Amino acid sequence: MFDSARWIRADRVLFERSGALRPSPADPGLRILSRLADHSVLWMGCAAVGIAVGGTPRRAVVRGLLSVAGASALANGVLKPLLPRRRPPARVEPQFRRRTVPMPTSSSFPSGHAASAAAFATGVALESPATAAVVAPLAAAVAYSRVHTGVHWPSDVLVGAAVGTAIALGTRRWWAVRDDEPAVAGPAAAAPAAPTGRGLLVVVNPGSGNGDSDHGELRAALPDARIVTLPEGGDLAAELDRLLTEHAPVALGVDGGDGTVVAVAGAAVAADLPLAVFPGGTLNHFARDAGAAEPGDTIRAVAGGHAVRIDLGRVTVAGAAGSGGAEHTFVNTASLGGYPDSVRLRERWEPRIGKWPAAAAAMARVLATASPLTVRLDGTPRAVWLLFVGNGRYTPTDRIPMSRPALTGGTLDVRYLRADRRWSRLRLLTAVATGSLDRSPTYVQQNVAALAVRIDGPPVALATDGEVVADGTAFDFRSAPAALTLYRLPDQVS
Repeated sequence: MFDSARWIRADRVLFERSGALRPSPADPGLRILSRLADHSVLWMGCAAVGIAVGGTPRRAVVRGLLSVAGASALANGVLKPLLPRRRPPARVEPQFRRRTVPMPTSSSFPSGHAASAAAFATGVALESPATAAVVAPLAAAVAYSRVHTGVHWPSDVLVGAAVGTAIALGTRRWWAVRDDEPAVAGPAAAAPAAPTGRGLLVVVNPGSGNGDSDHGELRAALPDARIVTLPEGGDLAAELDRLLTEHAPVALGVDGGDGTVVAVAGAAVAADLPLAVFPGGTLNHFARDAGAAEPGDTIRAVAGGHAVRIDLGRVTVAGAAGSGGAEHTFVNTASLGGYPDSVRLRERWEPRIGKWPAAAAAMARVLATASPLTVRLDGTPRAVWLLFVGNGRYTPTDRIPMSRPALTGGTLDVRYLRADRRWSRLRLLTAVATGSLDRSPTYVQQNVAALAVRIDGPPVALATDGEVVADGTAFDFRSAPAALTLYRLPDQVS
């Protein structure tokens, strides 16, 4: 049974012991740290650093900030008004005055600072334990500083930290933690070994990623490889054909984002050449799934002639001027509906406000104004907000897809959001916010080998791997099992 008297006594004992500590150089540091954490300014600064670093740290700090928002709302907006508690009495001892910060006027219970600190550290840890190793000591110092400076009882801090931790862990219910392990690939395949890179043609997209890599590691490890920079704004397919004819390589490489990778992968399949992928884009979804998250991994695979077979996705588009019967390849995903429209808006706004602000603004605009698509899926009439087709299996199946465990098996992961249900938009948003998407009648997920989509209306846009590629009214999706030979180290094959 809970003993409130014992809790109060323990609180006072711990509080007084903290107050009895002798002055030390840590006092001003803890006072400053406590003030920096006001309004989560400290965590926003940490997030800015993580976003600048990119990769997994960026994803980690974004989850951390979302966790802070939830923890702060619960601790400060709900628990403090419901569970009011007096702040600790002011300490007047001379040795304590160096520690003090202005006494807040809100309820002491629980500590909002501790809730935010624990939420940020836990959210970061879910995505990147290495990043959390840097953040966690800072979070612990902020939490303790609230007792050290005399504005909270120890139990306020402990409960606040528990609230923040619980909120961060709860984010997994609606935003799954991405698995950064490479996807399972198909069987081993024959590919020429090129210890010095002889016979390897690497095409580089200068517009991908930060655009300023000098490829020093690649040039040093594979000095005989031909590295060619693609011209900006040109016909990529025609340029690839020219390069293949001119250089007659025995293997093809690509350094760029997913949009460049899919174009070069198509050329590699057409020429029956193995492909080496070097991560040069902003997000590099395919490179991570393919076991090529680090250039050194691909370099070693090329040098040793290690390769596997993986699946590709293909879609034939018809029904619009200039697109009749055209086939397009995708290495990650294809989509119809709101996403292609948001890509077009992003491309229009990006030169003025930058890629990420343009992407966020475009998605918000589309979600606010989108109209449902009337379609037939394998002959079955449906009204949908969005249709997603993934190359391979994605997880989780009951939430927004975050990871791809397999690049083999001849499977397309099909998901769509139904618009032919009453209050479908509101129900969908509620399901996403509450983590109950798997129980919502507006969400459908299935694994198939092929899917025929017919649009009842004017042509709509198709996006593959983040780029709008065609308009049409008929889309035939299919998996192309073991279509691509990919350089990959053998210890990454399951």
